[in-house]
Amino acid sequence: MAENHSNSRGKRPSQSRGSGPSRPGKGSGGHSGAPGRSGGPGKGPKSGPKTGPKGAGPRGAAAGGPKGRPGKPATKANAVGPKAPKGQKGPKPFAKSERYDRKMPDKVAIYGPHRRRRPKNPPVDRLEVHDSEGVRLQKLLANAGVASRRVCEEMIAEGRVTVDGQKVTELGVRVDPRTVEITVDGLPIQLDDKLVYFAFNKPEGVVSSMEDQEGRPCISDFLTSSKHLQHRVFHVGRLDSETEGLLLLTNDGELTNRLTHPSYEVPKTYLVQVRGPMEKGIGDIMKAGVELEDGVAKVDEFRLVDSVPGHILVEVVLHSGRNRIIRRLFDAVGYPVERLVRTQVGPIRIGDQKQGVVRDLSNTEVGHLLASVGLEG
Repeated sequence: MAENHSNSRGKRPSQSRGSGPSRPGKGSGGHSGAPGRSGGPGKGPKSGPKTGPKGAGPRGAAAGGPKGRPGKPATKANAVGPKAPKGQKGPKPFAKSERYDRKMPDKVAIYGPHRRRRPKNPPVDRLEVHDSEGVRLQKLLANAGVASRRVCEEMIAEGRVTVDGQKVTELGVRVDPRTVEITVDGLPIQLDDKLVYFAFNKPEGVVSSMEDQEGRPCISDFLTSSKHLQHRVFHVGRLDSETEGLLLLTNDGELTNRLTHPSYEVPKTYLVQVRGPMEKGIGDIMKAGVELEDGVAKVDEFRLVDSVPGHILVEVVLHSGRNRIIRRLFDAVGYPVERLVRTQVGPIRIGDQKQGVVRDLSNTEVGHLLASVGLEG
């Protein structure tokens, strides 16, 4: 039995642990001590051969393991063969014929012949209003305060801008601001920077003139900024010294003539405070017409706004520009005016503007004002 066993580390076969002479202290025939594993009451020798040696033995060699590796059959990976001589390389991953001679797909057959990309917008040279030496339309609108340049571009693309009556939808159009008329949504845009438009909230006691020989406060006392001083402006219409509210100032003579001419019938809105209570039917009488010393006068609208004990606040709208017409109308129906404030002229409102303040009209307000009297920017 001992001949059939071999050392687990691949050394020469040795005797079984329990059959041969044991080491001192461990075998059955040695010195006193624990009995050997193979003799006495200990375990007996294992019967039968082992399933397979770990090292190189007769069975390891029979298994065909290279260089004494037990249990691994000879394969292409671990086979020992002659090495390639130095300097000789293996086959390249791509041969020349494979790498460079492959046929690429015919793009013309797949995608068709190459065609130049069409421009997003048609050429602007075809437009009569285009001036190659002018200013880009969107920049001109942005500088005029219509909106930001990006919003102006959207307005142009949407067809909301016209130049000399011709709708422009192409970006990149250049125009000469001195010779063209531009509208946005039908409203004219003022491009002449020499024309100025102001709104003045006149306080009570201020005379509606640029100078006063008696030394009373006048409009020029409130024109203090450099922009106000570098332009000679006129007041559109008049307000008596006791009346407060909106007074337009401009150097646009044509606009001034049209706003004050009766044929254009520009509406003006007033807030009137009188003693109350007021009898019913007074508003109907004033809308029907009241006989005055210089003819019949009437209001276009009459509306009760508020009432407190002893006082009534009324809003009236009329287009007549006769001197002190509101005060004379209310005197005629028996309700003298205690306080009078003009809040609107045409499309321009006083809003929350403080008394004594002069502000620039926005380009949108100027456009509405010009359109209300049939003028174009």
